[in-house]
Amino acid sequence: MKPIHRALCAFALLTLLALPAFAAPATQMLKYPVAHKDNTVDNYFGTRVPAPYQWMENLTSPQLHQWVAAENKITEDYLAKIPIRGWIDHRLTQLWNYAKEGTPDQLHNGMLFFRHNTGLQNQSVVYVQDSSSAKPRELLDPNKLSPDGSIALAAYAPSPDGKYLAYALSKGGSDWQTIHVLNVATGKPTSDVVRWVKFSGISWTHDGKGFFYSRYPEPPSGESEISQVVRDQKLYYHALGTPQSEDKLIYARHDLPQANIGGTVSEDGRYLYIYLSNNSITKNELYYANLGTPGHPDLNIHIRPLYTKNNAEYAPIGHIGNTLYLQTTLDAPRGKVVAAKFNDPDPAHWRTVIPQAEGVLASASLADGRILANYQDIAVSHLDLYSTSGRLLHTLPLPTLGAVGGISTRNDSPSVYYGFTSFLYPNSIYHYNVITGKTTVTFKPKVNFDPSRYVTKQVFYKSKDGTTVPMFITAKKGIKMDGSHPTIMYGYGGFDISITPRFSPTIPMWLELGGVYAVPNIRGGGEYGEKWHHAGMLGKKQNVFDDFAWAAKYLYKEGYTSPKHLAIQGYSNGGLLTGASITERPHLFGAAYIGHGVLDMLRYQDFSGGSFWVPEYGASSNKKAFQWLIKYSPLQNIHKGTCYPPTYITTSWDDDRVVPSHEFKFTAKIQQAQGCSNPILLRTTGSTSHIYMPTDKEIQQEADVWSFEAWNIGVKKTPGNTNP
Repeated sequence: MKPIHRALCAFALLTLLALPAFAAPATQMLKYPVAHKDNTVDNYFGTRVPAPYQWMENLTSPQLHQWVAAENKITEDYLAKIPIRGWIDHRLTQLWNYAKEGTPDQLHNGMLFFRHNTGLQNQSVVYVQDSSSAKPRELLDPNKLSPDGSIALAAYAPSPDGKYLAYALSKGGSDWQTIHVLNVATGKPTSDVVRWVKFSGISWTHDGKGFFYSRYPEPPSGESEISQVVRDQKLYYHALGTPQSEDKLIYARHDLPQANIGGTVSEDGRYLYIYLSNNSITKNELYYANLGTPGHPDLNIHIRPLYTKNNAEYAPIGHIGNTLYLQTTLDAPRGKVVAAKFNDPDPAHWRTVIPQAEGVLASASLADGRILANYQDIAVSHLDLYSTSGRLLHTLPLPTLGAVGGISTRNDSPSVYYGFTSFLYPNSIYHYNVITGKTTVTFKPKVNFDPSRYVTKQVFYKSKDGTTVPMFITAKKGIKMDGSHPTIMYGYGGFDISITPRFSPTIPMWLELGGVYAVPNIRGGGEYGEKWHHAGMLGKKQNVFDDFAWAAKYLYKEGYTSPKHLAIQGYSNGGLLTGASITERPHLFGAAYIGHGVLDMLRYQDFSGGSFWVPEYGASSNKKAFQWLIKYSPLQNIHKGTCYPPTYITTSWDDDRVVPSHEFKFTAKIQQAQGCSNPILLRTTGSTSHIYMPTDKEIQQEADVWSFEAWNIGVKKTPGNTNP
C-alpha cells in the first residue's frame, strides 16, 4: 500500500478551504419535540412500572410519525453544523472505495461462486468461474433490482452441479426473505418463488432438482411484518418448477413453537442433517435422514435422532463412510472434534479426534480427508490441519494478529480458501493446498491508507470483580500517554459472539484524525468459550456493563484518554451495552452511540424475534428474571435531572429484528430527563433494517455517527489543518 500522508494533507487543506463557514452546534439545551405521555402502568409481580410511551409500539400511529419526523429534523440541523463532518464524509467515501471480495464456494466440478464489490456498489455482485483459472463472469447483480439498493442479496447457494443458483432477497433490509432461482448458463430466473423465509439456509439435494429451506407461516392479513412475533418454523423441501403450495413438509415441532429448525445436506448428498435449537443460544438437538443414492434422493424421509438432550453444541463437519465427524462442546466448553458412528452415536462410544485446546474452536471442516480447525486464541485466529486420527499436520501461516473467516473446503478437494483481516488490513482471500502445503494470495485489496504508521496490541485489565479481561487497542505508533487522545471504544458482550480484529474504513479515518480505537472482549462473548459467555448472560449480565466501564478506566489510568475524550459505540446487543452504560455511569463517558439497541428489557420478547433472546436475557414474565432485568434495563433506569453524555441513537422503520419502538421510547424519555445541555439525538431511516444496508446509506450513517462523537469529544480539526 502506498503512503498517502502528503496527498491526505493536501486533500484536507483543499477540503477545508472549500467548506462553508458553518456555525458550530449550539451548546444550549436543544428544544426537543415533546412526545405524548399517557397513564399506562405495567404490573410485574406487584411492582408497578410506569410506561407512558408504550403507545409508541404502534408503528402505524400518525402521532408517532410526526414526532419521529420532528426528531429527524433536529438531528439533521445539528449534524449539518459540525465543521469536520464534510471531511469525515469525504474521507470515508475515499476509504470505502476499494474492491472487496468474498471467499468462493467450491463445487465438486471445480466451479467457483463468489461475491465482489468494485468499491462503492450498494450491493455486492455474484460472479461464477468454471474453474480456478477461468475468467469470472457476472451472474447476479442485486443493484439492478432496486435503484436505491434497498433490495439486498441475503444469501445464495449454487446447486451441486452448478446449473442453478438459489438466492434469497431481502426487501428494505428485512429479515424476511424471498428465495428465487436462476439458470446459471443463461442468467435468467426460473418461475420458482419461495416466500416467508426467515433465519434459514438453502441446501440442495444432489440431483439439483430442489432444496431444503425453513419458513414460518404467512402472517395474518393486516398484521405488521415488522413487529409480528415469529413462531412455528418448519423445514420444507422445494422441487424446482413447482409452486410453493406443493412444497413437502420435512420436519416440524408443534410442541416447541419457538424452536429454530434448519436442514443441511452432506457434501456427498447422502445425508440430511436437521438442527433444532430451543431455549438455548449455544446448544442444539441433531437428527439425520439417509437420502439414499445422491443422484436419486429418496424424499420419503425417515428421520432418526442423533443427539436430543439439548445439552451441548452438535455440529456435523462431514462424514467418511459410516464415521460422522462432529464439532461439539459436550464436556468441552471451548470445543473439540469427535468421531461417531451413525448406527451407534452414543457419546460414550465417541473417539476424540481433536481434544479441547487452550483456544476456542470457532469452526472445523473436512478438507481432502483431513480436518481444518479454526481456533481463536483470545479472539486472535490460528489455523491447524489435522489427520482424522488426530495428528497435527501443519499450522497455516497467517500475516499478523487478526481474524480468519469464510473458510471454504471440500472433502474431495485439496483446495482451501479462507479470508483474513485485521483492524489495519482489509479482508484478503488466500488459497491453501493441503497436499503441497503451499499458500497463495488470490485476492488482496488496495486501500488508500498507510497502515505502517499504526499498531494494534492486545492488553489485559482487571474488571470490577477482579476478572482479567482482554482488549485490543489500535493507535498511531509512539503516541504520548498523556490522556489527551480522542478515543472510540466499541463493545458487544453477548450471544457467545467473539469480537475479533476486523477491518472497517472507519478505523483508518479515525486514526488519521489522531484517534485511538479500543475493543474490549467483555464477558457475554465467546472469547474464552462457554464459560465466558455464561458469565455475562441472564442474572450475570451486569458483568458485561462492569467490564466495559473498567475498560474505560484502564484507558484513563494508562494515559490513552480521559472521560471527556472517550466515546463509546455499540450496535444491537451492543446498543443495549451503551444504553446501560450511560444510564448506569453517565459521567464516565464523553459521548455515546446507541445503534438499533435492545433498550426496553421488560417487553423486548413481545415483538418480532425477541422471544429467541430469552435464553440470553431472561424474560420479565419470570419473577426471578424480572428482578435482574429491572435493575439494568436502559429505558427503566433513566432519571430526571441527570446529566447524560452527548448521545446519538439510530434505528429504522423497517428493522424487524430490534423493532424501532425501543429507540423511540428511550429517546422520548431521556430527552425530557436530560439535566444539562448535552445533545440527545435520534435518527430514524427507512428502506434499511438491522443488518442489510446499502453502501451509500452505510457511509452516510457512519459519517454521522463518527462526526457526532468526534465533535463532542473534542476533535475540532482535520489532518493538515490547525483551525477549528
